[in-house]
Amino acid sequence: MLHISNVEELKKDWDELLEMLCTSFDADLDLQGVIFLIGVQELGRGVQKFSKDEKQDLMHIATCRLLSFYGYYELEGTDEDGWPHWKLVKELPKMSLGEQDYLLKNSVIEYFRDSGIF
Repeated sequence: MLHISNVEELKKDWDELLEMLCTSFDADLDLQGVIFLIGVQELGRGVQKFSKDEKQDLMHIATCRLLSFYGYYELEGTDEDGWPHWKLVKELPKMSLGEQDYLLKNSVIEYFRDSGIF
């Protein structure tokens, strides 16, 4: 069940999650870095070297996975190389950058709650 945070709750949860991830990965992560990590997790191959195109694909996979919480995407399946493919099932509304940031951060928190990590 998707939990939609208010702004203050989102900031507190985001800061707490980011601190935990930065400590775990010994890295200075931001939203894009966390989305990349989710893409790697969703691919399921573990840590490896990725090409620039593969990194963009991983970001796309993660974004689709995150937006699936809101019903915008659904998983179609995986290709012969094991890469997940998502299809858009509902058009995204026009949003400001702040609204996009809020939506993604909230869904990142939900992703880690669902996984039992947060």
